[in-house]
Amino acid sequence: MQKKLEVLLPFLKWKNLVTKANLQNDIIAGFIGAVIVLPQGVAFATIAGLPPEYGIYSAIVPAIIAALWGSSKHLVSGPTTAISLVVFASISPLATVGTAEYVKLALTLTFLVGLIQLIMGWIKIGKLLDFISHTVVVGFTAGASILIMSSQIKNFFGISVPQGSSFYETIYIFIEKFDSINHFILIVGVTTLLSGIVVKKLWPKFPYMIPAMLIGSLVGFFMNKEFGFAMTGIKTVGALPATLPPLSIPSLNFVTLKELASPALAITMLALTEAIAISRAVALRSGQRIDGNREVIGQGLSNLVGSFFSAYPASGSFNRSGLNYESGAKTPLASVFAAVFLGIIILFVASLAKFLPVAVMAGILFLVAWGLIDFRHIRYIAKSSKSEIGLLIVTFFSTLFLELEFAIFVGIFLSVALYLRRTSKPLVTCLTPDPTHPNHKFVASCELPKCLQLTVIKIDGAIFFGSVSNIEQELNKIQKKYPDQNNLLVVFSGVSSIDLAGIDMLKDQTKKYRNRKGDLYISNVNHIVYDKLKKYSLVKTVGEGNIFNSKPEAIKYIFNKLDKSKCANCDCKVFYECIGKEVTKAH
Repeated sequence: MQKKLEVLLPFLKWKNLVTKANLQNDIIAGFIGAVIVLPQGVAFATIAGLPPEYGIYSAIVPAIIAALWGSSKHLVSGPTTAISLVVFASISPLATVGTAEYVKLALTLTFLVGLIQLIMGWIKIGKLLDFISHTVVVGFTAGASILIMSSQIKNFFGISVPQGSSFYETIYIFIEKFDSINHFILIVGVTTLLSGIVVKKLWPKFPYMIPAMLIGSLVGFFMNKEFGFAMTGIKTVGALPATLPPLSIPSLNFVTLKELASPALAITMLALTEAIAISRAVALRSGQRIDGNREVIGQGLSNLVGSFFSAYPASGSFNRSGLNYESGAKTPLASVFAAVFLGIIILFVASLAKFLPVAVMAGILFLVAWGLIDFRHIRYIAKSSKSEIGLLIVTFFSTLFLELEFAIFVGIFLSVALYLRRTSKPLVTCLTPDPTHPNHKFVASCELPKCLQLTVIKIDGAIFFGSVSNIEQELNKIQKKYPDQNNLLVVFSGVSSIDLAGIDMLKDQTKKYRNRKGDLYISNVNHIVYDKLKKYSLVKTVGEGNIFNSKPEAIKYIFNKLDKSKCANCDCKVFYECIGKEVTKAH
């Protein structure tokens, strides 16, 4: 009963983590998260073509549901830049931006996205997202961190950058307009940045973002008071309407669903890829293990329920999730507290947002983004593998110069391709008895004497359609090098799985060796692989008597079947059995 209850209510699994100390950390992290999401929600809603308050609504209910039913301790769901852009591109051709009809379509899109995600979770397609390798996550994290910082250049330096500008366009505009930097705004941003760095260095356990925000806000306030806004240009977040997310009903008529089906599928894949990649990126820092399929279900429920509370499509937020981790969050309750605090802020202190400079938010996000770049893992990958560092570099630059969702897909595709390349080349090793060893132990060596009639090989890896060709190539090389060896013993101790293509390859090899007046033998097969051999009739083809539990057992049997006339002309005595039998040389 307890297990069934935990399946329906997965947050019961981590209830023991809710201690007094952890609760304090979660409350602090939640408060910081609520303050940070305030201006972001407004900005994202504007990008999506919706009234500003809908960005706030999308950061309340979806965040709570995703936190309680998801897998990550630190993932924070809500509106994101990429999703907002896709929402605008999808709905703007269908309705006038900002109208009630436009809002209705956005809420319906949220419902469809949530429904598709939930179905994908039920059929356990979330397991496929586990193919996102750690290297891809590290590269994506580093690239996205740079993107976050570049997106805040306009707010940190007071430079006008057109909405929707790409990374390289932003950098070009920054260089071009370097002389027109607003020094008042820059002072606020730098003050926030330095305050955060100093507090973090002197008091590592103290939430550095709160004093950094307070100090930066005070500097901005006194500058505006002393010189006037006309001279300083220090903008603030501004007052927001004091309303909680109102109830809403998506439009479920056939025509609307048909129009939104295609964009809903596109947003679904983008949102899930973002959420899984981000949750794994943060988990890589926190040491947590992510259940990809449960995360898919959590995201689906968050959008499905959110569509009835005025939320447009939500996903995992990179900067807010990173901020949540950096703020010391210990459980998913931090996201719940952030949503609750956000509701309180809207109801009671929304007007105070007019004192919070946008430059302060930019300084905070600079700190968060820099902290998310995992320099230790990057150095380790660079030293460990050329192919992995290549994968990291491609993912990093794809994140910077391509659409974010496409960059993630590039990383996934390359990591899967790298995985397939590795698994398609299992290690095929020739084993030879060492005559200097008391029991003639088998070793991988090309230098030692070999039996004239028997080849012993060990395969390490899966024998499947992708690796069959490479295994056959290795066997052909052995057959050409040792044409008189007409018997083959295949050691299966390193074989984890086999498919029909692998079975067919071994059947062909059996025929080849029998045509050469020899035979094929197999040893050290685990019970799972043996069941496959039996199911696909390889046991019948090779023969039950040619399959052995161990190499010594196989060698003893094969030795008695060798052509003793050939043994008589062999001085190698490579097998242990050769020592115990004096073979008379043929005349």
